[in-house]
Amino acid sequence: MPFDPQQLEASFAFDPDTTADLRERWAQLMNDAVWADLKTGTIGAVPRLRKRLLELGENLRSMLSDRAWIPHERERVKGAMAASLNLRDSLNQTDRAAKLLNGGEDFERFEADYLAFRKALLAFIEHHEQLWGDLLESLYDDSPDAEED
Repeated sequence: MPFDPQQLEASFAFDPDTTADLRERWAQLMNDAVWADLKTGTIGAVPRLRKRLLELGENLRSMLSDRAWIPHERERVKGAMAASLNLRDSLNQTDRAAKLLNGGEDFERFEADYLAFRKALLAFIEHHEQLWGDLLESLYDDSPDAEED
């Protein structure tokens, strides 16, 4: 059974205010990772943080990509879920890199900005993963096996 077309479209209707906010916050974090006074006792930690933040932005961009060109609805949803999982993995790696920071004139502000971005990003991810998960589950709700249970 195909997906409900309205439900499918709604799952890919990313709120423009939320996406703009996430992009702006991410850009500020990248700017701070390059130009702010951030310190750590671990050699190479700040360049690693920059790399992880860049990957995080690339994975956010991937999740937001238009998938309307994919002809099969199920594959469109599965691709979006895979992008979301990659984004989560990237966030975890960025978390590990950020935990190595421990000082500098801009550390407290950077930490607060990062945690606020992280919270907003997770809420965004969880919302869309729920929508996509519900869509995939709907494929199995009407199956003959479900009626036997």
